[in-house]
Amino acid sequence: MKKQKTVEHGKYGVMFIVPFFLVFFVFQLYPLIYTFYNSLIYSAKNGRKVVETFGFGNFTNYVFGDKAGGEVWKALAITAVLWILNFIPQILLSLVLAAWFTDVRYKLKGTGAFKVIMYMPNIITAATIGFLFYSLFENYGPFTTILRNMGLVTNPTGILSHGWASLIIIAFIQFWMWYGNTMIVLCAGILGINPALYEAAMVDGASSKQQFFKITLPLLKPILQYTLVTSAIGGLQMFDIPQLFNGGGPQIITESGGSINSTTTVMMLIKKYSTQGSGAIDLGRAAAYSVVLFIVTMLVSLVFYKLTQEKSKDGR
Repeated sequence: MKKQKTVEHGKYGVMFIVPFFLVFFVFQLYPLIYTFYNSLIYSAKNGRKVVETFGFGNFTNYVFGDKAGGEVWKALAITAVLWILNFIPQILLSLVLAAWFTDVRYKLKGTGAFKVIMYMPNIITAATIGFLFYSLFENYGPFTTILRNMGLVTNPTGILSHGWASLIIIAFIQFWMWYGNTMIVLCAGILGINPALYEAAMVDGASSKQQFFKITLPLLKPILQYTLVTSAIGGLQMFDIPQLFNGGGPQIITESGGSINSTTTVMMLIKKYSTQGSGAIDLGRAAAYSVVLFIVTMLVSLVFYKLTQEKSKDGR
């Protein structure tokens, strides 16, 4: 009897996943390891020479020491404030809109068009949005002129000379860009809930408000967890809008005599020490700040994940 040939499909699966691992190792894992390595190379001037030593000098001097005036922690605080100011209104408005667009009682017409319009700011390039809002709020921009005529702006250098104003405007830009994306994700989550639950609630006489708080929110918890964690990761890595809007805003003088701008995020600080044309290049210092950002992002993500994790019936 002739033996039949069998086809092993496992090797084709391996062939398909190999490109992913190649890209991951080359563009993610290797840069991560190299960043950790560079963070341990401390560069110090000895006369005209630059002496490099391997150790924790970047962390003891710039991160936990007074040599940089705590600039990385100030930048981290600014980044956190920017994220909080844009995420809280973003998630609240997105929840309201998602519940409104998916409510079977209202049966709103043209919801698809509204979703597209609200999502559009997310597909516009950051450079375009940054330049647009800078043009609106710069010293002779239309919004600044209106506020000046109303007597709300008396500073001759304009509204952007106030650090808090730049902070609020950048937070609003981030909120405006991302609330549509969050709304789409939440809409998808709500539509994935079993409609029979809402039908049973309506039969029992539950209002839309009761359905939202008793059915939608509890069952939407995994999607809210995903939104919270991904938003925190993106928010802590915020760079493009603050950089393009006003390059950091007015300066804040640190204790060591250095300076950090009022809207400087951690990513902007890393760029400052890692690229040509933005001052003295110090890759070790930039890498140390990157490691700090990596650890903080990981801890924040784990905390948010733990706080929003579903508990089992035995309480674990």
